[in-house]
Amino acid sequence: MIVNAANSLIAKNKGQIPKHLFSENDRGEKVRLVRSYSDYEEAYMVAGSISEVHLRYGDTYNTFAILYRTNAQSRAFEEALRKRNIPYRIYGGISFYQRKEIKDVIAYIRLVLNPSDEEALRRIVNYPARGIGDTTIKKISEAATTHAQTLWTILTSPLEWGVKINSGTQTKLKNFATLITELQEEVKTKNADEFVKDLIKKTGIFADVYVDNLPENVSKQENLQELVNAIIDFCTNREESGESATISDFLSEVSLATDQDKGDEGEAEKVTLMTIHAAKGLEFPNIYIVGMEEDLFPSSMSKESVSELEEERRLFYVAITRAEKRCTLSYATSRYRNGQTTAPLPSRFLKDLDYQYINDTTGVSQLRETTTTQSQPRIQTRVVVHEESTQTLRSMRSAIYTPSPKTDMEAKKNDAELKVGSRIKHDRFGEGEVLSMSGEGDNRKIVVEFKNVGTKTLLLKFARYTIL
Repeated sequence: MIVNAANSLIAKNKGQIPKHLFSENDRGEKVRLVRSYSDYEEAYMVAGSISEVHLRYGDTYNTFAILYRTNAQSRAFEEALRKRNIPYRIYGGISFYQRKEIKDVIAYIRLVLNPSDEEALRRIVNYPARGIGDTTIKKISEAATTHAQTLWTILTSPLEWGVKINSGTQTKLKNFATLITELQEEVKTKNADEFVKDLIKKTGIFADVYVDNLPENVSKQENLQELVNAIIDFCTNREESGESATISDFLSEVSLATDQDKGDEGEAEKVTLMTIHAAKGLEFPNIYIVGMEEDLFPSSMSKESVSELEEERRLFYVAITRAEKRCTLSYATSRYRNGQTTAPLPSRFLKDLDYQYINDTTGVSQLRETTTTQSQPRIQTRVVVHEESTQTLRSMRSAIYTPSPKTDMEAKKNDAELKVGSRIKHDRFGEGEVLSMSGEGDNRKIVVEFKNVGTKTLLLKFARYTIL
C-alpha cells in the first residue's frame, strides 16, 4: 500500500525518469491521513499515536521517525514527546533549544533577568559584533577577580575599577550596558513574546540573521520565529488557566527542557526526528510526515517554477518510501507562522495520491476534483526579507499575543450554553469535553479533557473556544 501510494504520487512529475517502485513485503496497511486543528495539537496527536502503537504492538521507540520539511518544526514535537516521557533524538542536527541562534536569544534574556550571569554575558557581549574583543573581556575578568566583583559591575564602570581601555572601547561598553539596562526596564512592562521580539530587534540579532535569504540564514529565521511561537504557546497554556506567564517563567521551562535534552545519550530506543532531506537512505517501520500544508510542504519558495515544485514532490516521495510498515500523513488547519495564526490549505500533494491506498478521515480526497487548479505552480516574485528590516519584526514580527477578555455579549452567550458534558473546540487544543466548572465572574474556570493534549484548566474570560 505504501509503495503504491508513493508510485501514484511520483507519477505526477513530468520531469522524471519513469520508475515503478515495488516491495516484496505483504500488502500492508493503507497510508493514514489525519488532520489536527492546530500545529500544537498536531504535535500532541503524533506523540499520542506513537505511545499507542508502542503499547499496543510493542514497537520499540527506535522504530518511529517524525519527518518534517523545516528544522524549526521540531520544537513542537520535542515538547510533546517530553511531556509524554518519550525519548527522542534529532538526527543530523541538534535539539531546538541547543541551536546557536536560540541560545543567543536565551543568553540575552538570562542577562537581562540576572546581570550577574557571567556565562550569558560572555556569550553575547560581542554578538552581534560590536567591537568588544577578547582582550577587553580579559581585562574586565582580571579586574573582577582582583576586586571580587561581577563582570557586569566592572563592565558598567571599568575606569572606576582600574581597567585600562581607550575611549572607543569605553563607548562600546557603555552602549552595551545601556542596551541591557533598557531591556531590563522593558521586561517589567511588556508581555513575554512582545519583549522577546523587541529584544531580537534591538540587540541586532534580527539584522544579522535577516541579512540575506541564503539557506543557512533562512533556517535561523525560521528558528527565531518558532521561538516566538514557543513563547506564545507557553503564554496560552499558562494564561488560559490563570497562571503566571512571565518571561522568567518561560526561562524556567526552557531550563527544564534543556536539562532533559542532556539526558542519557547512550539510550538506544529513541524516536527519531529529522528533516526529510536528512531521511534519504534511511527506513523506519513507523513514519509520520507532518506539516502537509501549502507554503510549508511544498515550500512557498518552490512555487516559482515547475522544476522546483516537482523537486518538492520528489521529496514527498522520498518521505513516504522511508516507511516499512506504517505511514501517517498529518496536516493542521491552523498554524502559527511568522508570529501569526494562519489558516493553511492542505498540501496540493495530498491530492496527487491515489486514494485507494489512503485511509482518509479528513475529507481531502473529496476536494480533488474541485481544486485541480491548485496543482499548478503559482509564479511569485521572491521577496527579500531583509528589505523589510526597518519595520518592526513584521512577518515574524507582528501579532503580539495579548489575551483579551471576550466581550460581555460573547461571554454571556457562552456562559449560558456551556455546561458539564459540553463538547468544545479550542483554537489551540482542538476538541474536548467539559468535565467540570467552578468559580464565578472573572475567576470562572472549566476543566476540559481534550482528545490529543489531555486535561486542561481554562479560565473562561481568556479561553478561545466554540461550543460544538
